[in-house]
Amino acid sequence: MQETASAPPIATGKAKRPPIIEIGDLHKSFGPVEVLKGVSLVAREGEVVALIGSSGSGKSTLLRCINMLEVPDQGTVKVAGEPIGLAGKPPHRHVADEAQIRRIRSGLGMVFQSFNLWSHMSILDNVMEAPIHVQKRDRNEVRAEALAMLEKVGILAKADAYPAQLSGGQQQRAAIARALCINPKVMLFDEPTSALDPELEAEVLRVIKILADEGRTMILVTHDMGFARTVADRVVFLHLGQIEEEGTVDEVFGSTRSTRLKQFLSAAASH
Repeated sequence: MQETASAPPIATGKAKRPPIIEIGDLHKSFGPVEVLKGVSLVAREGEVVALIGSSGSGKSTLLRCINMLEVPDQGTVKVAGEPIGLAGKPPHRHVADEAQIRRIRSGLGMVFQSFNLWSHMSILDNVMEAPIHVQKRDRNEVRAEALAMLEKVGILAKADAYPAQLSGGQQQRAAIARALCINPKVMLFDEPTSALDPELEAEVLRVIKILADEGRTMILVTHDMGFARTVADRVVFLHLGQIEEEGTVDEVFGSTRSTRLKQFLSAAASH
C-alpha cells in the first residue's frame, strides 16, 4: 500500500520519524510464478513492522529483496533515503554497484531461520567476523562490543563454544548478537523461531522484545500472532504477493477489514 497523507497515524508518534526502509512497487518472479505483485512499504526510524501471511504469500522474498539477496524484477528499494542501484532487465536484473550494496548491507542486520553460523568458528569469532573484516574496525574494540552483545542475549558463557555445542535457541541468540555487532540501521528477522521448539522459541522472542523496547528499527517476518501483537508498531498482511491489509496492531487484529485476514487469523488461532 502506498504511503499517503491519509495513512493512519502510528499511536507511538513514530509516524513523524524519517523513513529508513522505503519499498516502492516491488515485483519478483521465480520462473512463471510471480511471488511479489507490486508491494510498497515504509519502515520508519525506531518502528517495528511485522510481516504476516500464509506460507507462499511473499513475506520472506520481500525481506530478502531489501538487502538484495533476491533482486526484484521491478520497483525500488531505498535504505536511509539512498536508492539501491539496479541494472538490466528481468530475468537478468542485477545490482549495479557491488561496492554500494556491500556498504548498505553492512548497515542491515539479517537473522535467518537457520542461524547460518560458521561451524568452524567459536561463537565469539562468529560475532566478530563482519565488524572486523567487512567494516574494518579495531579488533579490541570489536571484541569488547561482541562480548557485550553476547551478554545482552544471555549467552556470554558460550563465547568460546562452537555452534554445534549450543542448542537451537542459543544458536539463534548468537546469530542475533552477530547481527547487532555491526551496529545496524535496521534489523531484518526472517521467521527467527520457526526451527525451534516452544521453550527455545520463548528465549529468542524475549531477546527480540528487548530490542524492540530499545527502539530499534526492525522488520520481522513471523508466524507468531501473539508476538506480533506484543512487539509490532505496525502489522502488514501479505496475501498472494500483495498487501491485503496493514495498520496498527489494534487496527489489524482488533478491527480487521479483510475477509482473507479474518480467515488467516482464525486459522492461526486454531493452531
